[in-house]
Amino acid sequence: MAIVDDTYCEAFEGLCCQLLVTAQDAEFLNRAANAFTALPSTVFGDAEGGIVRWLSESETIDGRLGAIVQLWVTGTSKNASTKFYDQLGRRMRQGILVVPTTAVFDYYPYKAEMKFNIMNNVGHCGDGYEKIIIKFNRNMISIPLMMGYDFLIEQELTYAKGVMGGNLYLLCDSVDSGIKVGREAVKIIAEIDNVCTTFDVCSAGSKIETNFPEIGPTTNHPYCPTLKNKVPIEEFKVPDEVYSIPEIVFNALDLDTIKKTMLKVIEGIIDKDGLIKISAGNYGGKLGKYKIFLQELGLEESSFS
Repeated sequence: MAIVDDTYCEAFEGLCCQLLVTAQDAEFLNRAANAFTALPSTVFGDAEGGIVRWLSESETIDGRLGAIVQLWVTGTSKNASTKFYDQLGRRMRQGILVVPTTAVFDYYPYKAEMKFNIMNNVGHCGDGYEKIIIKFNRNMISIPLMMGYDFLIEQELTYAKGVMGGNLYLLCDSVDSGIKVGREAVKIIAEIDNVCTTFDVCSAGSKIETNFPEIGPTTNHPYCPTLKNKVPIEEFKVPDEVYSIPEIVFNALDLDTIKKTMLKVIEGIIDKDGLIKISAGNYGGKLGKYKIFLQELGLEESSFS
């Protein structure tokens, strides 16, 4: 059984919307969901997205295959909100509207006061021929398309503050083990509501300090196994038996869900072959307002180093 490090995960605030995307078949749905959530890139001043879970026809609003997706921006200021509206529209127009048979619904599960009216940055793709209709007991914008049907998107989309940057480091004895254990962690997260992984199994944990600030965060060199004997010994953080450290990064609508996710992942992978230690990434409190200590998640005392 792997041991759990005595450390904490450092997370921070952001703005989030949660949507339901539907389509007539899995091929179109996969294309739309992945296009909308692709390129986790808040460090570039953009937005980052993730898929929460896939839904069957019996679980969706319009009786078709669906995917619950999230989009995020870092920060909660007015500027962040403005950027969020712009990026939401860009991804909606170029990632979903152009995929045949798709529709979009607000799917934020909690009561929230902040809403985007999506008419100005998506609805007007109808060039004045768009209209608002009542369907599925919701106000939907109906946009005519060359394909021969109207694209439907709910007129108001809810957004609210959430928690970004929840993470776990999985210290494994080989690259193959890292891939297997990392994929198992992602599979566990896919069964939890209101949380998404923004990088799936992430190969490149980053750090704040860098020699090349023009490209944003760079590799977290103290945790790179291939840099043994190349990094000063006092900086190097990789135990001798560890040869792979995938990072699992996740965002959630609230702090309790972040903690629940960390606990369920740890409990679900702690006995996996090849996993030596479970740790977490933090920056000494320099990055985010939340410090989530692994020892306070409710794990058995025997799990800790």
